[in-house]
Amino acid sequence: MQDGVLTHAQLVAAGVTRADLARMRRRKELRRVHPRVYVDHTGPLNWHQRAWAAVLYAAPAYLYGPSAEPPRAEQFARPGFVPDPIHVAIDQSRRVKAQPGIVIHRLTNLESHAYGGTPPRLKLEDNALAMAHEARSKIDAVACLAQVAGRSYVTAASLRAALGRFPSLRRRAWIGAIVDDLESGSHSVLEHGYLTKVERAHGLPPAERQSPRAPPSGSQFRDVEHAAYGLVVELDGALGHDAWRDQARDADRALDDLAASGTVTARLRWHQVFDTPCRTAEAVAQILRTRGWAGAPAACSGDCPVAADPRSEDHATGDWRS
Repeated sequence: MQDGVLTHAQLVAAGVTRADLARMRRRKELRRVHPRVYVDHTGPLNWHQRAWAAVLYAAPAYLYGPSAEPPRAEQFARPGFVPDPIHVAIDQSRRVKAQPGIVIHRLTNLESHAYGGTPPRLKLEDNALAMAHEARSKIDAVACLAQVAGRSYVTAASLRAALGRFPSLRRRAWIGAIVDDLESGSHSVLEHGYLTKVERAHGLPPAERQSPRAPPSGSQFRDVEHAAYGLVVELDGALGHDAWRDQARDADRALDDLAASGTVTARLRWHQVFDTPCRTAEAVAQILRTRGWAGAPAACSGDCPVAADPRSEDHATGDWRS
């Protein structure tokens, strides 16, 4: 059940004496992995054995973060190979001495986040939110949610319940809004991000939002439309799945628009809006310019890579040539 890993306390409970333990170690029937944690062979440990050794050493503890699930493919030991450490969570009130190959995290009210399993681990939703709490940026936090949002047993309701178990979560209101979007099927957080971080921040022409379209399949709405320039921006806020049927439907919509009116569609995701908004604004501005927009994008800050329009500079010096 524990993949050949066991603790000193378990050995004692089974009747093993100190002399028995010394003899078993001498005969290499047992090998010490961490203090008071042993494995029943002398070869390299696989992932499950390292995971068991970590949670048994820090017990009560649960697999956490990138270690909450086993890797898709086991990497076998080879000369010079150092496996990734095992991350475990313990209660905030405890102190456990660090060991090589183990990364220890502390959570308040640990048991409320815990799931059983072999080895024991955090609940999937709670683990995603705990990682989002530690994420350095909003896009990294979204990535943590995306890893679990496509699972059949993870729902907006289960994510909201997990959110209730993290009263001090960083970006709590923002993450809560994303969960609301998942439940409603909308992309309002992504749409607001595009409006404020890409369009307004860089002086792009104001666009129409949720403008209706009437394809043969029924009424639909465009997320962002620059009707005067034949450009539609669709914001794809899907998390956790990339179904080919959804891709096919999106491709059909873009093809219908192009055939009917020559309208082109730019499809943006979380990365383009929250991770590289300046680069996205520059690309959208270039598309608009090729389709008749006479304006120029503006830098959103001193270190924004969006360059000033050279024609505007020439005009300022009295040497503007159209």
